[in-house]
This record gives sequence, structure tokens and C-alpha cells, in this order.
Amino acid sequence: MPSDADLPDDVVTLQALLSEALASIVDRDREIERLKVQIDKLRRMHFGRKSEQLDRQLDQLETQLEDLATGQGAADVRRARARSPSSGVSVQAPKETLPPHLPREDRVLEPDSTCPKCGSAMRALGEDVSEQLARVTAIFKVIRTIRRKMACPSCGHIEQPPMPGQPIERSIAHPSLLADILVSKYADHIPLYRQTGIAAREGVRLDRATTARWVGQCEELCRPLTDSLRAYVMAATKIHADDTPIPVLAPGNKKTRTGRLWVYVRDDRRSACIEPAAVWFAYSPDRKGIHPQTHLAKFEGILQADAYAGYADLYLDGKIRP
Repeated sequence: MPSDADLPDDVVTLQALLSEALASIVDRDREIERLKVQIDKLRRMHFGRKSEQLDRQLDQLETQLEDLATGQGAADVRRARARSPSSGVSVQAPKETLPPHLPREDRVLEPDSTCPKCGSAMRALGEDVSEQLARVTAIFKVIRTIRRKMACPSCGHIEQPPMPGQPIERSIAHPSLLADILVSKYADHIPLYRQTGIAAREGVRLDRATTARWVGQCEELCRPLTDSLRAYVMAATKIHADDTPIPVLAPGNKKTRTGRLWVYVRDDRRSACIEPAAVWFAYSPDRKGIHPQTHLAKFEGILQADAYAGYADLYLDGKIRP
């Protein structure tokens, strides 16, 4: 945006510049709406056979949308500053409905009870309520468990409550910290070295090797649950299978290699089945057919999958039908 010194002096040229700027804003807003519609359409198509290509298209479109929306936000602030350069920036944003399940924290602003004009007592007239979405940053804290002892003066018996059970005994890691590490690593794709860097900014030293050991311990603790989930999925008479490439950080050279994430879905709700749907994931370092053959070794029924050749051997004995 040109500064005041760069603007022309004649009104006609200024009007032309203004018309050009308004046209640019309208075009940008139209492009944003077009991208939103296209993204929504692709998301509805996401579960088709070409989901990997759709993922890439979605990523590209969402990046374009972010860039346009960022430019729109910067332009909003510049216009607000131009209207009232001496006051704070006030940008009129689209009204959005905030989720009703979130807790509300009221901050009440009361006017003075005495009229500043005549000194009379003021009476309540009403109120205006505005809401903004806030996020309270997660904080580290130390939870101290204090187990007090009691002694009987008559018989000398000493009583003390037992220590509450912990996922990892004699560890400094509270269950909440372990859950945050696992969710950050596997759901938000934040590797452990970045998590330790985030903690270091708050003055907390988390050793990367220690956090990695915690992850392994938690994985083993969750194994009965994942085994039960796998058994439930494979007990179905029909399952859906697919795989997707995922980048895996190769140790040592700071590069990535391509691994595979296999997904097996049990879901017959559209057939009026009342049994709950479930998904079981399995990782492999490559896409060899031995992996789905191992995963489905005990399965019998209908397998809905693509034409990947690695499934072919599964259909030979007739226990699994395409």
C-alpha cells in the first residue's frame, strides 16, 4: 500500500487508485469464497480411491486460502489504521458462533454508580455482551503427593495411605504429561526433539532419551488395548483396507524415507448394524505384500480394498473374498 507521500495530488487519479484497490479486494474475496467451496467439495470426496491425490490438492488449496486470507487480514488492519490513525486498530470481523460447550469466564465492566453529569444515582438499564475465543497455554506444574503417617500411642501401629498407582512407577512423569507427549507425537506430528525444545523455553529440561523411553513404556502399557482393538476389527465379516505413504525421518542424515500406514476399518452401520465401528492401524517401513498378508492372516470374510497386487495371495484359499 503506498504511503501518503506517494499518493498523487489530483482527485481523478486518486479515484482511479481507489477503484482499482476496491476491485482487487472484491476479486480477492471472491477467490477466497471459491477456494472454500472447492475445499469443502474435495473434503467430501476425500474417502475415494484417490485420497492421496486429494490430500495433495487439499494442501495446495488450503495454502492458497491461507495466503489470501492473510493478505485480507493485513489489508483490514491498514484500512482501520487509515480511518483512525490516532486510536487503536479496530477490525470488523465476520460474526462467528463460538462452541456452546466451552466454559465461559465473565469479566464484568461496571460504570460508576454516580452520574458524571449531575451526580445522581445511576440505575441498571441493560448490558451488551461480546465474546472472544481465548486459549490458555498449557503450563508445567509439579504435583506433590504427600502421604501422612499416623501412629497409635497404645500399640505402636503405624498407618500410612499407599502411593496411588502411576503408569510408570517411580517416574517423574505424571499421566497428564505422558498423554500430552503421546498426543503431540502421534496426533500432532511433533517429534520429541521439538517437544523438548518447547519445554526448554519454559525452563523445564526434558531429556530426549528419557521421553523416548516413556513413549516405549506407554506403547507397551497400551498393547492390551491395541491387541483387543485389532481382534475386534478382524472378527468382522467384512472390513475395508487401504494404505497411505507417510514420511519417516531417517536417523543420521536429516532426510526422510517413505513408510506405510495400513488401515483396517470395521463399519457396517450403513447396513443397519448396531455394533460399533472401529479402526486398527499398522505401520510398516515399506509396501511389500507380506505386511497385509500378515495383518490379515486370521481374517475370514469380505475384504474391500483396491487392486494392489499385495492382496492377491490373500484370495487364493477362499477364506478371504474380494
